Amino acid sequence: MQFQDGGVNTHDRQAAAHGYTLFSPLRHDKTYLIDMDGQIVNQWALNKGGVNRCQLTKDGNLFIAEGSEDGPPLYAGKGGCLREYDWNGKVVWEHHDGNQHHDARRLPNGNTIYIAWEPLDDLSAKRVKGGLSGTEKEGIIYGDVIREITPDKEVVWEWRTKEMEIEKYPICPLCPRAEFAHANTVSPLPNGDVLISFRVLNTLILVDRKTRKIKWEHTDLSFGHQHDCHFIDNGNILVFCNGFHGRDVDMASSVREFNHETGDIVWEYKAQPLSSFFSANISGAQRLWNGNTLICEGYKGCIFEVTRKGDIVWEFVNPYLSPHPAFGTTNWIFRAYRYAPGVPQLVNLK
Repeated sequence: MQFQDGGVNTHDRQAAAHGYTLFSPLRHDKTYLIDMDGQIVNQWALNKGGVNRCQLTKDGNLFIAEGSEDGPPLYAGKGGCLREYDWNGKVVWEHHDGNQHHDARRLPNGNTIYIAWEPLDDLSAKRVKGGLSGTEKEGIIYGDVIREITPDKEVVWEWRTKEMEIEKYPICPLCPRAEFAHANTVSPLPNGDVLISFRVLNTLILVDRKTRKIKWEHTDLSFGHQHDCHFIDNGNILVFCNGFHGRDVDMASSVREFNHETGDIVWEYKAQPLSSFFSANISGAQRLWNGNTLICEGYKGCIFEVTRKGDIVWEFVNPYLSPHPAFGTTNWIFRAYRYAPGVPQLVNLK
């Protein structure tokens, strides 16, 4: 099977949210900002491709989680080096932490929050339940650390998964025991609390920054090892439900908006037919300013925009291929973001 032809193959100019889309293929050596026709309006050459989770800062710079050679022997979501590039590609800030993986965000106060691995101590590791027997990584189970640093790289806050009531959160029986609990999203709230997605637990939690306690949690097997949970402007949570290890008809991806207080689903995108939309890993979604939703079907390198009714009004397939240590050549994308014309992030766009 060949990859689908790259570029824009759907564009409803009346219904789509006009803007510019930022993406950086997984382990690729460049980041791209494209217009609605798929034309590159700016690109950045990277030092070393990694998970390549990226966004533009309020100053118009590129903030990205690149790769590094060091760190534990885990490849899923591997980053290791956080960098900020100006519009012309000059590195203006960087922070090396070989344990960094998956997500990282630049905070409004200039600090940076990110996810990192750390080996669990023996006592904590013995408390881990579930998972496939004997699949620890060289006998080690890695936990997650949520770490916040200042621009001068001073650590000002940390929270660890070993602070959880570990026995209460068994790993999916079909997943390896190499990680507890495989955080793939760290989404900070304005008050400092942090929303976290744990893939192998099918669980979202909200950590109180001050008390360090879990103040809210939601587990749902139909998440299918979810990604990219975050609160949207109406107070609901938007999440990409991968549908991996799903149940019968759940074995397809969806994007779900739900009320975090009641658990009620208030909107959901599912494809017709169901199986035509599926990404077993990575991926994400963004609620746009016109009410549409931008979806990154990461496993297929496809970024598309849907209306509230589920109509596809824009679609782009990533044509840029990259080598992956476990899956060969891919066009995968971890996340993608759309920016409206005139926002501060596009101050350098002429």
